[in-house]
Amino acid sequence: MPEARSVGPDGEVFLVFPADSPAVRAATHAQDDELSAVLEITDVAPVSVPNRIRGRAWLSGWLTCVPGVTEPGRMMLRLEVGDTSVDDLWGAENVEADDFAHARPDPLVEHEAELLQHLHSAHGEQVRALSALLGERELRCESDRAVPLALDRFGLRVRFTPGHGAGSAADRSFDARFEFPEPVRDIAGLRKAMHTLFEAALG
Repeated sequence: MPEARSVGPDGEVFLVFPADSPAVRAATHAQDDELSAVLEITDVAPVSVPNRIRGRAWLSGWLTCVPGVTEPGRMMLRLEVGDTSVDDLWGAENVEADDFAHARPDPLVEHEAELLQHLHSAHGEQVRALSALLGERELRCESDRAVPLALDRFGLRVRFTPGHGAGSAADRSFDARFEFPEPVRDIAGLRKAMHTLFEAALG
């Protein structure tokens, strides 16, 4: 588990470890900088829902040391990414190294956890009202629990858990995606998009 990680301009991943960690020892003694490695990242929902893991990603490549850029007792390692695969709420697929290198963070990524927690605690009734936009699936939402699960510039994903029926809550849960009219660029745009979404649900 690295203490910190960041992505460089060319898609390389920089990882900070204690200097005596197994990863640093292996990279230090690797022959010809040919230490292959896989970084696994698990994305966990910041709100309490059945099946909280939203996705996993695997970045495989070659690990080398970057000495002299961290404080004493730490070492930075550079992972040159070769292959990337993602298995998340949208499905499983491979990502080309060039696509990964040129990808840019979603404008809401730094605020997503706080925004989801706020929606859940302060706007629970409005989130639950989004079930009115589900069409035939609305019938499955009587007395349900609706939890905002994921948020990005394109829309909001909500996990609905019906309050009755056979099977566990996790088995009965299903996700619904509510797209914004257009991608949002910032928090101000998000407020407008959410207001439009809630108005549509309340009809």
